[in-house]
Order: sequence, then C-alpha cells, then structure tokens
Amino acid sequence: MRRLLTYRYRRTTVWLMIFIGILAGIGLAAISPSSKIWLIFLVLPIFLLALKQRQLWCLICALIFGLCLGWWRGSDYSSSLKDYEVPNRGSITINVKALNDALYDSHKQLSFDASNVNLETGQVLPGKVQVSGFGMNAVFAGDELEATGKLLPGYGSYAGKMSFAKLSLVAHHPSPITYIRQRFTSGMQTALPEPIAPFAMGLLVGQRATLPDDIKQDLLMVGLTHIIAVSGYNLTIILRASQKVLGKRSKRVATFLSLTMILGFLLLAGASASIVRAAIVSVLSITAGYYGRSFKPLNLIALAAAITAFANPIYEWKDLSWYLSFLAFYGVMILSPQIQARWPGKWHENVIGSVALESVCAEIMSLPLILFIFGQMSLVGLPANVLVVTFVPLAMLFSLFAGLAGMFGANIAGWFSWPAHILLNYMLDVAHIMAGLPNIFVSGRSLSLIAMLVLYGLIITVTLILTKKTKSQKADIITDINQPYKRGIGA
Repeated sequence: MRRLLTYRYRRTTVWLMIFIGILAGIGLAAISPSSKIWLIFLVLPIFLLALKQRQLWCLICALIFGLCLGWWRGSDYSSSLKDYEVPNRGSITINVKALNDALYDSHKQLSFDASNVNLETGQVLPGKVQVSGFGMNAVFAGDELEATGKLLPGYGSYAGKMSFAKLSLVAHHPSPITYIRQRFTSGMQTALPEPIAPFAMGLLVGQRATLPDDIKQDLLMVGLTHIIAVSGYNLTIILRASQKVLGKRSKRVATFLSLTMILGFLLLAGASASIVRAAIVSVLSITAGYYGRSFKPLNLIALAAAITAFANPIYEWKDLSWYLSFLAFYGVMILSPQIQARWPGKWHENVIGSVALESVCAEIMSLPLILFIFGQMSLVGLPANVLVVTFVPLAMLFSLFAGLAGMFGANIAGWFSWPAHILLNYMLDVAHIMAGLPNIFVSGRSLSLIAMLVLYGLIITVTLILTKKTKSQKADIITDINQPYKRGIGA
C-alpha cells in the first residue's frame, strides 16, 4: 500500500486520468447539468501542485480536474440545446447550410444534414439538424436554404430535426470539392456497371441510396452493412495496410502518402463524425511516429474520445456510432497486437493476415453492444468479415483507380477498372452466398446491461493479462496505428 502511495507515475498516466475525467464529466452532465465554471479554477491550482510529485493523489486530482472540465462543458452545451425543446412550438422558419448532397428518403422527401441553424430572431442554435422536405429539385453541399416546418429534438448525433419542411434556396455556394465529388461519381458509373458502381461508392464514400435493396439485405444478413457506411474504421484499416507496405521505405514518403490518403478520404467521403474521429487518431499517431515517438494506444483512444466529446457532447450522450467507433479502435489498436504477439507462425505479418485479424477483433468488440441495443446478430458475421473485409483496403484502392479512370479517360476506363470489377464481384458473391444459408440471422436475442458489461470486463481483463505478460518479455509490445514506424520507417 505504501508503495502504491509513493510510486511516481508517468505523465502519460496523468493525461489518461484527465481524458477519463473529461469523459466522465460530460456523462455526468447528461444526468445533472448544473456544473459551475468556478469549480475548474478551484481544482486547477491543487492539480498543478500535485503534478510535481505525480503520485497517487496527483492522479486523483487529475481525474477530478478532468471531471470538472467535462461537467462544465456538458452542462453549458445541455443548456444551449433547450432551444430545440420548446413545448407547443408551431411552424418556424430556419436558415441552414447543407452539409451534404440531399437524397430522397422513404417519404420521397429531399433529406440532408445541415448546420449553422439560424432562427428568425437571429439566434444561432448549436449542433447539426436533419432536414427533410419539398420544394426543390436538388440540394447540394454548401447550399444556403430556408426551411419552414416544426423543429423538434433530434436523435443520435443530431441536435434537432425538421420533417415535411418547405424548402427554398437562399444562395448556392458551389465548391471545388463538391464539383470533384460529382465528377468522381460520374466517372465511377462510367467505369463500372450496375450494381458494382454503387457498391464501390458505398465502400469509398458511404453512398448507399443508389444501392439495390437486395444487396443491402444480403449485407445485413451477413453482418457487413458497416462496409458501405461512412466509416472511420475503413480509414484506419487502409492506413494500417499502407504502413505495412511502406514500413521499410522512406519515413518522409510514408508520412506524406499517409497524410495525403487522409486528406483525399476526407474530400471524397466528407467530414462525417466517424471519419473525423479516425482522422484525429491517425494524424496524431502519424505525427508522433514521424518524430520518433509514439502514443500509447489507450491514451490515443482516450484523447480522441475526449476531443470529440468535448467538441460535441451529443456524441457521448446518444450517438451509438461514437461508441462503436472507439470499440473498433480498441480491437484494432490494442486487442489485435496482443494476439499477434502470441499467435504462432507469421501468417499475420502480411497485409491480408493482419487486416483479417484486425477485422475479427473489431467485430468482437462491437458485437456485445450491438446485441444489447438491437438484439440481433449474424451467425456468419465473423467468417464473412474475414472473407470480405480483409479485401476492403484493396477494393477501395482499385475502386479509386476505376473512378479516376472514368473521370479522366472514359474511353480507356475499362482497362483500368477490371481489377475492381473482379474483386467487387467476389465480395458481393460471397455476401449473397452466405446470406442464402438457412438460419444464419438471429433476432430477438438481446443481451442485458449486466451481461454486456461482464463481456467487456472479460475482454479488458484478458487484454491486461496479455499486456502484463508481454511487458516481461518486451518493453512495449502494445503498438499504435503506426507500429511499422518502430520497425522500419520510424526513429
């Protein structure tokens, strides 16, 4: 006990306590949004004094400081959301900016996400809203519009929603990025036939509206819907695969290409919440690796979670994708390297083997939460992920080549698109064959909250045991997203 009280902890552990405290404080604000900013200034001097010693009481002060900071941020944001919850409010007019191109929903309305929500009084509301309505033939990203209808509280990552609104254009703001995305979509349709072209766009930018319903159903039945969503997990897998390939090349070239891939993915897929989360994790890790340093994966995940939740507390309060993102990060960045360190043979050292193992670990981490929320699962989800998700980075690369070929050289696009044609057909065929197997989709079998927590507790316990055993053999086997930097292209 005395050793525990006098032990001098690392700075990274102190920062980890702050990140955990911020997340806990934001969660507390959802229950009791009554924090005062003076609490932060009260705790801060005590924390700074404790920081010199970095002993147990310093960790406690760091946790309390983060808790007060997160509690204040969550309380402040919660009070600003009350403007979405005005009772008995009739139809109002809001001025918004479209975040993406509108698509037709099940009610034949144009539906899009919007920000910069301005009321007629001039008041600006926080967060993004989902707007659906009539009155226009098309809405493009960047357009400024007026929407008239009932503004209601939102769900998930949306602060509010407005359905069956009357839409009118205020100003059209075309951007080069929007033009490039539209040209790329046309190029993909030129290079690849149906339904491969919309499937390729689903992989690259999460565009699912044009995908046939039977393919959507096949992917749902085998647990592969996530590959056609705008997923930060896809970006993480691509970057790890590229680092495997570039691991023994120039550090500058590898860093430049990795950052270019992140920028290109953001431009094509849009700055959705999951993509931004993955970009934060990736950029921090790549930057640290370039300077010969590395983030501990747990600190990196906690930092990204604290940044995104602090920027928009709604993520932590009611956005399921936020939780699934970081569970997948845990599986890819912590659980998978631990298993690789103990698995016999070298099959997991190549790109395909590594991606397969990472996909399985991400699926394992996500499954308990999915069962708790939805009560359904595919019995062939794990083998389907191994057979299909393993080739997602390659399929996205080939699809990118096909889209660029159709964009810049329609006459020769067929010569450049045949690798994507073959691989995408394989992925769809595997999904269709496995979806046809009898009794492979289970519904109505949800986990209780206790059972879900027990499962995650077991996974974390196993990880800690593996980490402790590994540290006795090697100084730091837990790797980050840029593990190849340590082996070849790093310091």
